[in-house]
Amino acid sequence: MRAGPIWPVTLECGDLVLRPIRYRDKKEWTEVRSRNSEWLAPWEASNPDPAGGLPDYRQMVRSLKSQAAQATALPFVITERIATAGSPAIIGQLTVSSIVWGSAMMATLGYWVDRGRAGHGIAPTAVAMVTDHCFRTLGLHRMEINIRPENGPSLRVVEKLGFRDEGYRPRYLHINGEWADHRSFALTAEEVPDGLLRPWLALRPS
Repeated sequence: MRAGPIWPVTLECGDLVLRPIRYRDKKEWTEVRSRNSEWLAPWEASNPDPAGGLPDYRQMVRSLKSQAAQATALPFVITERIATAGSPAIIGQLTVSSIVWGSAMMATLGYWVDRGRAGHGIAPTAVAMVTDHCFRTLGLHRMEINIRPENGPSLRVVEKLGFRDEGYRPRYLHINGEWADHRSFALTAEEVPDGLLRPWLALRPS
């Protein structure tokens, strides 16, 4: 069970470092997102209000920080240590959201990774790190991930980690300008008594 504040926290595994998103990350985060705009566009959340829009970077970080302070979210950037860089470079983002305590003890997880680092085990490693943290440190019971049926790379992440397919959610989220169907995947703490990270690293190709 959690005791006191749940945020901020930094998680590390080899060269991979998951840390809190910051206002001063704007330039680097924006560059990565811009470089990956076409890669991420089909899975991008959108506003169903025709007159509405998405928050800018500062508004997004302010909202995420507020949710973290209320113990309802864990907003990480995924960074990687690179020999030629002075500090770990941003290569993606992972957010645990909709954390519910009490009798539910559950949360939802979402992520994206730089296309140039896709296929290198970054996303499954990050998901495993955070899921283990939520189960073992925070005492959560259930983690859920919702994915577009057409999103092959993300489907491979949950398949590699053994998330259970719970079926379709028709018109579940507004994505890329329309209400889109999703497949829901989940794990409970009892299903992974040894955690996710250690088994995944043991199976991960070198």
